[in-house]
Amino acid sequence: MAKVRKAVITAAGRGTRQYPASTAVQKEMFPLVDRDGLTKPIIQIIGEEAIDSGIEEICIITQPGEEHQYREYFRRLDDNMVKAFRGKDWALLESEKLAAFGERLHFAEQKSPEGFGHAVFQAKEFVGDDPFLLLLGDHVYISDIKDRCARQLINVYEKNSLEAVSGVQPTLERLLHLFGVIRGEPIESLREIYKVTLIMEKPSIEVAREKLVTPGQPAGNYLAHFGMHVFSPRIFDSLEYLIKNNIREKNEIQLTAAQEHLRQHTDQYWCLVTQGQRYDTGIPYGLMETQLALALSGIHRAEICEAIARLLATQVKN
Repeated sequence: MAKVRKAVITAAGRGTRQYPASTAVQKEMFPLVDRDGLTKPIIQIIGEEAIDSGIEEICIITQPGEEHQYREYFRRLDDNMVKAFRGKDWALLESEKLAAFGERLHFAEQKSPEGFGHAVFQAKEFVGDDPFLLLLGDHVYISDIKDRCARQLINVYEKNSLEAVSGVQPTLERLLHLFGVIRGEPIESLREIYKVTLIMEKPSIEVAREKLVTPGQPAGNYLAHFGMHVFSPRIFDSLEYLIKNNIREKNEIQLTAAQEHLRQHTDQYWCLVTQGQRYDTGIPYGLMETQLALALSGIHRAEICEAIARLLATQVKN
């Protein structure tokens, strides 16, 4: 049984949907208050999802020249800063955690914006012959159970010696234009786990109704990508096939096309209905929703609920 000890986080997007702030700070470094009450950049929250799920090494896919910004952040306080934080033991502890995080990091550059699949392919050397967890650099995941969302996928992958497992979430058909969509065949005796029988990128409602209905799902609901996967290194063979043959959709190398190519060459591609929620910080509304979700799941939940009640009362009064 191959253990999943590596993770890849894609963070090479241009952040155009978060303009103008993304011209000052890359969107993966936007700050949010996490569930523990500490203010962190998004990339740290995502990285901690991986580390808490057993990941030992992380490769961040960046635009050219961005490694330095991450290296500057993920390190311990220098002597002058330590003096400024004298008496604040919690800050010194967090500084050590940042340094430990930084020691796990590797980087690969996507030199030109040629799609999500092309970005993932840049991690081939880092991954080598090992399986890996793939996370999006602008998605925050909040589990509904004790196990992190990533840990749920890793458990399924490791216990069943798979080639791939993708997280999915039942999604209404009117939203399918936003996601890759999977058709699954229920696996007897395994709750919420399916053998994947087709993968398509952002299908129309008509195509979804014709080709992507999963048995057991309510009418109008489909299994859409949750934003995380566990792959064997065979996914790079599929990505390389697309790149060498210049197979593109909307002029980009799509990960979804590589997933479908891999699926056609193995019967060990499964998907899991992940017990948790995904939040897209790459758009303004999604960033606000993510912060609210983190607050309602964290140590300041009571105070936030009171604040929301006051704000709603004010809105009603006005």
